[in-house]
Amino acid sequence: MAFRKALKRTAVIGGGAVAAVFGLSQLMEYRKTQARLAHVAAEAELQVPFADEFPSRQAQLAKLQNTEEFDVLVVGGGATGAGCALDAVTRNLKTALVERSDFSSGTSSRSTKLIHGGVRYLQKAIMNVDYEQYMMVKEALHERANLLEIAPHLSAPLPIMLPVYKWWQLPYYWAGIKMYDLVAGIQCLKSSYILSKSKALELFPMLKKDKLVGAIVYYDGQHNDARMNLAIALTSARYGAAVANYTEVVHLLKTKDPETGGERVCGAHCRDVITGNQFDVRAKCVINATGPFTDSLRKMDNQETANICQPSAGVHIVIPGYYSPDNMGLLDPATSDGRVIFFLPWEKMTIAGTTDTPTNVTAHPIPGEDDINFILREVRNYLSPDVEVRRGDVLAAWSGIRPLVTDPNSKDTQSICRNHIVSISDSGLVTIAGGKWTTYRSMAEETLDAAVKSHDLPAKPCKTVGLMLEGAKGWTPTLYIRLVQDYGLENEVAQHLAATYGGKAFDVAKMAQVTGQRWPIVGKRLVSEFPYIEGEVLYAIKEYACTAIDVIARRTRLGFLNVQAADEALPRIVQIMGKELGWSEEKKTAELEAAKKFLYHEMGYRSRSEQLTKTSEINLDYQEVVRYKKRFHKFDKESKGFITTVDVQQVLDSINVQIDENALHEILNEVDLNKNGQVEIDEFLQLMSAVKKGLLSDSRLAILMKSAEETLDKRGPVTVDRSGGGV
Repeated sequence: MAFRKALKRTAVIGGGAVAAVFGLSQLMEYRKTQARLAHVAAEAELQVPFADEFPSRQAQLAKLQNTEEFDVLVVGGGATGAGCALDAVTRNLKTALVERSDFSSGTSSRSTKLIHGGVRYLQKAIMNVDYEQYMMVKEALHERANLLEIAPHLSAPLPIMLPVYKWWQLPYYWAGIKMYDLVAGIQCLKSSYILSKSKALELFPMLKKDKLVGAIVYYDGQHNDARMNLAIALTSARYGAAVANYTEVVHLLKTKDPETGGERVCGAHCRDVITGNQFDVRAKCVINATGPFTDSLRKMDNQETANICQPSAGVHIVIPGYYSPDNMGLLDPATSDGRVIFFLPWEKMTIAGTTDTPTNVTAHPIPGEDDINFILREVRNYLSPDVEVRRGDVLAAWSGIRPLVTDPNSKDTQSICRNHIVSISDSGLVTIAGGKWTTYRSMAEETLDAAVKSHDLPAKPCKTVGLMLEGAKGWTPTLYIRLVQDYGLENEVAQHLAATYGGKAFDVAKMAQVTGQRWPIVGKRLVSEFPYIEGEVLYAIKEYACTAIDVIARRTRLGFLNVQAADEALPRIVQIMGKELGWSEEKKTAELEAAKKFLYHEMGYRSRSEQLTKTSEINLDYQEVVRYKKRFHKFDKESKGFITTVDVQQVLDSINVQIDENALHEILNEVDLNKNGQVEIDEFLQLMSAVKKGLLSDSRLAILMKSAEETLDKRGPVTVDRSGGGV
């Protein structure tokens, strides 16, 4: 009680009052103390039924089927839905959550990875004297601070540079960014500051120098969005919520209200997507938190209800890490068409986006080539001419559907609601729609407040402010050192595990296989250039991963970082999952094909592979054609007009280079356009033309053949004497 009273007292003090009482140097310590008080208050009196281990998915499904009636059934396993489940279960409500695909399979895993208040929203609030928008920013900044505190392993402050190319813009942007700091108050992450031109180029050397005046740096948060969403869902499971992915709502259950005679929603008829088994889940209150699919569930309740969701597609691309500094993002506040583009370091790569285009609702959004090229053009505008921004450097691309909504209670139904809405239908279906990733917790709190009031639920007050998420307990910035020392993991792998699983990283390390090498002792990588290990696949199953897509897209982020690397890792992932889950050979084949289809369509592999096609124009001059034909004939010694893996292997053997046969097949298959098991001279010239134009980069065959040619040329012709003579 003392802690809660102290927390209540501190909550009413404004940022300016605190600054007056304390010195500026004490503000950060004050904020940490306040967060610790919130943490203690949040966890007081809460029981954790599954502190040691999660119940299995089968146990969760059994609980859904066998529970007579839940207090709350949440439909949707994105950030908002998982947040609603966590809020409900920690209020001591009997809680269930169903998601027809995987947790975070939709919009929540396809964000810009920022935890932010919204600089551009604050600009609009000031320019338009819009109090509602101002309060939206203030709320988001409060939630930003909370999220950074409750999941420190998955999130961190990120400095973002705003380059300035006109003198008059410097004071204009500076005033706006400083206002952003002021609105945050004591929850300001770090104070923004101005950089001279030389200092800006020192921190961001890839920046375009011409006409650069200076730069402003401000701070927002960054996170691993899919893992954060999963942490929220897993935390609700720890506290006793029955959560199940791959469980779809077929239709809503209804009963007659004895007082009004009208129908009331009393649950949902569900289907296990994995087995096809169908069952009823009964609940006093059903919450619709389905994001872009909001209207689908609302129409299950009432076919006549008007649509409120106006979906907008946002495309992001991932390019190599050398395009940006390790710890500095970039904001383009005004693109050629008025949109905002972020250019951010993420997972040792660089993420750029987003676009904003009206779209249709689909479970499988596809990134368009026009959007990819738009982002690349905007990136070129801010980077030095020395940095060649190539289409072939796009390692992955994805599209996420942002569920913008109109307020059903508003007279003007055409106006887009800039924040979120909570509505309750005549039959009692509670809908939460709109909003943004950062404010998921406060949206969930508002939704549960409305549900408790409208359905007269026996709930305690909200306890999610300061409530630590899965993996937060036991995490420290130096935890990875213990992983290296205790388990013999590579430093990079240990850092990755600590940053992904937090205090639960030790559980993953225990599942890591012995490598058989002197170092590392344990931790076989799925692919050589990324720190994901085979033990993570086994742990992913404990985290309710049911498919190979779940592993490459959301338990690890390999599919979002490099589609080719993910494609290479898939056979081993399927093999491990198949053994653990008892898959048949047919099931393994189906999983492999489904995951490849996911990478091809939804993660940009299609756009990447289409840069080289049979109809690609060969754009090489005469000297280049001669040079590349000469290189090709070093492998095609019999002048067949094509080369096979046998031809390449013979050349590699002659220069003492060893490559696995399966890897060699994969390398040639990338260029073999007609899939006849051989690379023809025209296909090779198309490859080199695509490399020249920047449509392809890191082509393994192109690099391999060039290296082999250089080695052969250095050796020169072998004389008769050196060859042992000739008979």
